[in-house]
Amino acid sequence: MKVLITGANGYLGRHVVDAVLAKGHEVLASDFNFDNLPETVIKVTTPIFSETDQLFEALGSPDAIIHLAWRNGFVHNADTHIEDLPAHYDFLKKMIDAGVGQMAIMGSMHEVGYHEGAVVAETPTNPTSLYGIAKNALRQAVDVIAKDATTTIQWMRAYYIMGDDEKSNSIFAKIVKAEKEGQAEFPFTTGKNKYDFIDIDELAAQIAAVISQKEVTGIINVSSGEPISLADKVESFIKDNNFDIKLKYGVFPDRPYDSPAIWGDNQKITEILENQ
Repeated sequence: MKVLITGANGYLGRHVVDAVLAKGHEVLASDFNFDNLPETVIKVTTPIFSETDQLFEALGSPDAIIHLAWRNGFVHNADTHIEDLPAHYDFLKKMIDAGVGQMAIMGSMHEVGYHEGAVVAETPTNPTSLYGIAKNALRQAVDVIAKDATTTIQWMRAYYIMGDDEKSNSIFAKIVKAEKEGQAEFPFTTGKNKYDFIDIDELAAQIAAVISQKEVTGIINVSSGEPISLADKVESFIKDNNFDIKLKYGVFPDRPYDSPAIWGDNQKITEILENQ
């Protein structure tokens, strides 16, 4: 297929480009620059939020779209999440109206809000951050406009992404920075909260698998399906990287909107991967 990947040069996008190419698809890469992308991609310079006539054609008339583009994903209460929402909606609606065959759109565990246990497609959503609110609203809007359309919609709900740690804004990136600065201790929470951690390359492989089929649709957890405490994961990260830094527990309070334990039910993605 000819697959348009928005946000192709971003934190996750670069890995997804490689994974989609590995599946044998042609990649149309959409972003503001293309510094970290292979020469084999087709660079799409028309902005996805532009008012260009026949935007679908200007973007290369793709067979399928992986929509990753999103500003300030690591800043959960940035105003841009709400400000950019109409533009994301407008872009996706234009693609559906143009008759694109398939769209896999990046979602987030933050759509769900406070929840204890495994998250399934039917889990109620009650987001508690602007990021979660915007993603959840976009998912609900796409459900409405795609109901009578021919486009296959796949909403990929991601959880706690690891990897490329120096390029992210995660706690792992902060630990790498602190280690390089020679800090002896890293101020930490209790670390008791349990999350669904997934390596960025594994996540990219799951996304490429999702777009490579149409049988499994709707909300799909792209996740490990396994809850691990933040303390255990961070301690393991420090050990695996042979860092000298130590965690100083209890310096920061746990965020009140974080669930004690939340993970994605990975039944759908397991089915997809087993059939490829």
